[in-house]
Amino acid sequence: MAFNVVIPARYASTRLPAKPLLELGGRPMIQWVIEAALRSGAREVLVATDDVRIAAAAVDPRSPGRSLAVMTRGDHPSGTDRIAEVAAVRGWDSHTIVVNIQGDEPLLPPVLVDQVAALLASDARADIATLCTPIEHLDEFLNPNVVKVVTADDGAALYFSRAPIPWYRESVVPQAGGAALPGRFTGAQRHLGIYAYRVAALRRLTGLPPGELEQAEQLEQLRALQGGMRLLVGMACTPPPVGIDTQADLERLRARIEMK
Repeated sequence: MAFNVVIPARYASTRLPAKPLLELGGRPMIQWVIEAALRSGAREVLVATDDVRIAAAAVDPRSPGRSLAVMTRGDHPSGTDRIAEVAAVRGWDSHTIVVNIQGDEPLLPPVLVDQVAALLASDARADIATLCTPIEHLDEFLNPNVVKVVTADDGAALYFSRAPIPWYRESVVPQAGGAALPGRFTGAQRHLGIYAYRVAALRRLTGLPPGELEQAEQLEQLRALQGGMRLLVGMACTPPPVGIDTQADLERLRARIEMK
């Protein structure tokens, strides 16, 4: 099964500016992500960026001096749009499978890259494939920064939300002041930000206008769902480490790397 990986990377970030260039173990973060992608079965690994500093850091560790960067327009509203431009520039046909890896996943297990690509390839009806993990703690279930996903029996996504879903009404525990907490969250699933698309689906997705649900939740995958696209969700075969969203996340990862 052939597939390509594209890592969308931008310099601006609300919480951690210049995130792809932040140092980890003496190297910029983007190089860690590239190496993880190269350890997968990907035919080609590229970095999509509009920033020359990121492009300069996006080198192939197997061939020093060889850039893996593709310079894209600076007005893209999302990483998905950036990936679609790369697919067009490279001339990939409509059946080509492309995996989107976030640029803040330096310790992403390569097996998950292979898994999400294989999941999409296994279902000709699917437009997009993605992964999830079980939610095991209440604070994770209630955290709006943890995106939850509910799926049908066949694995198709029914909804993604920052809210705690599914909400077991009969298990609610009343709290002081009229608040309530769920007493049960069995079966809740955390969505992982890794996607596989066919190029045809990429074109369709980026041609859709932002929908009401996407704007309400600030979740781009809801544009695909509301637009009638089929998203297939698989259970990750191994739990990935937490991504880097805050300075505290960065410091924890640096400490972990230094201990190795």
